[in-house]
Amino acid sequence: MSFSLKPYNTFGLDVKARDGMVVRDFAMFPAAFDKIRKSSAGFIVLGHGSDVLFKGDYDGAVIVNRLMGVEFSEDANTHYVKAQAGETFHDLVALTMKKGIYGLENLALIPGTVGGAPVQNIGAYGVSLSDFCRYVEVLDLVTGKVDRIMGRDCGFGYRDSIFRIPENQARYIITAVELAIPKDWKPETSYAALRSRNLESPKEIFDFVCSMRKIKLPDPRVLGNAGSFFRNPVVSRETLAVIQKSFDNVPHYPAEGDPDMVKLAAGWLIDQAGCRGINLGTAGTYENQALVLVNYGGATPEDIVNAARHVQGRVEDAFGVRLDPEVRIYGEKGECQL
Repeated sequence: MSFSLKPYNTFGLDVKARDGMVVRDFAMFPAAFDKIRKSSAGFIVLGHGSDVLFKGDYDGAVIVNRLMGVEFSEDANTHYVKAQAGETFHDLVALTMKKGIYGLENLALIPGTVGGAPVQNIGAYGVSLSDFCRYVEVLDLVTGKVDRIMGRDCGFGYRDSIFRIPENQARYIITAVELAIPKDWKPETSYAALRSRNLESPKEIFDFVCSMRKIKLPDPRVLGNAGSFFRNPVVSRETLAVIQKSFDNVPHYPAEGDPDMVKLAAGWLIDQAGCRGINLGTAGTYENQALVLVNYGGATPEDIVNAARHVQGRVEDAFGVRLDPEVRIYGEKGECQL
């Protein structure tokens, strides 16, 4: 193992890959392809590594995407913003705000890069990337050409897309994303925390979202973390009714596309199960947001995994609900289960 991944995962875990390189322009891709071809275990593309957990060393190649640049265009009704995959997503949100292009403010301070945004269809406070994605530009390793996958063809769902499918992970390297942002701005304040504040301007929403995230999410330079570790679980209304017998105030929301299912707040479940702010030695959960697993210092991959499994067990015992990781988990041979 020769390529350190410690600078490229926000948990700050001291893990390595067999090989790797940082790609800063398209001219470097032939060398990257050579490393990929020589890797029997495949390859992983990382941005900031803010949505991954390595369970140990990775026996493959890692390509760190640092393609940079943002382009703007428009027509009568829409702003088009094309950002290269290595751009920090929050910096893109802040830049659009500075240019008077509004709509992304609810997505402020989500960690990670533009290239990682469509993979999990990032979202917050009632807004998702899929609401704006015009297309995802990819380098197709099968054809060797740059192609565009239109937003409608990306299979976007709750923290999901076609880019999470293993065969697509082995085929596509995301190089850019173009967003279509309507000029007719309308505030998205349906999320309870926003609705209660009577926020009316994009700047007010942006500032509030930033302040909330700074409270709930620790700086990974201080406490290693990957943001929200678990997805909000989607359960049947029958399961909800069972939970409400003991917890009549359980927060729940309609599940997209299925009136018989509801989405529960994973953070609330973890909190009620007594797991907010737990410290299991070197790993645990953040005191201000139970949904965030943290490296308290010197944690190994096994420590983080054990903390995650501890939380899963406590929630399942209390509510009969299984929490699934939102972060992508990698073992020696590639993406795997917790």
